[in-house]
Amino acid sequence: MRKCMRTRDMLGRQVEIPEDLQRIVSLVPSQTELLYDLGLDREVRGITRFCIHPEHWYRSKTRVGGTKKLHLDKIRALAPDLIIANKEENRKEEIDALADEFPVWISDVKNLEEALAMISGVGRICGRQEKAHAVCREIVQAFEALRRVQPLQVAYLIWEEPLMVVGGNTFINDILQRWGLYNIYEKHGRYPCTDPDELKSLSPDLLILASEPFPFQEKHARHLQAWMPGVQTVIADGELFSWYGSRLRHTPAYLNRLAASLQILK
Repeated sequence: MRKCMRTRDMLGRQVEIPEDLQRIVSLVPSQTELLYDLGLDREVRGITRFCIHPEHWYRSKTRVGGTKKLHLDKIRALAPDLIIANKEENRKEEIDALADEFPVWISDVKNLEEALAMISGVGRICGRQEKAHAVCREIVQAFEALRRVQPLQVAYLIWEEPLMVVGGNTFINDILQRWGLYNIYEKHGRYPCTDPDELKSLSPDLLILASEPFPFQEKHARHLQAWMPGVQTVIADGELFSWYGSRLRHTPAYLNRLAASLQILK
């Protein structure tokens, strides 16, 4: 009989996980990249079609659907001894179905502290504690070098039709706050829909158009600038704002460069 560890995930659920992990399925892009950086190439067997980093994993690992539309039959065929999921990015009904058959560890990340806890937790359950602690140290050190910007009012756009923005109690909102910006939709729910008229009425100083999940382009920025002349608009790397795994090591340096290009440093 395989020896198992009994632990709790970030939702407080009790999970029994084999100590000699052999087959991991990751259902979240940022956590997939973390597993790669923890050295779990052999163990990771399945990923989603949005798990694009590292590229050679995207091309070689079994893709088990999208984060919110999984192919449960493909996951079952892999016979995982651990599935790593996320409360927000995966659908509860699909995760509940998988949890009836396999060990499922679920993260819940809404700020930097919880991201660090997730990284440590994944390192622990996968037997990569030291590597996970090293990643956490790099992230903490990187954020110590983050330069705060002028206290501008910002809207962070994530979808075009309907027009959607980031609200409060989200990981992206936490990053915006640490950077020194005020999210004008902080009190409007987690991911509220809006429209150009409402957006204009809230008088933002800065519009950040994310490269994901919707791939905003310069044509979208020009359209909004025509609607709101004088409001600074920028296309930003959505991965570096929203991926809460090991990619966070690079977020502060990116934000510092972006702030310098926008000339909004304090």
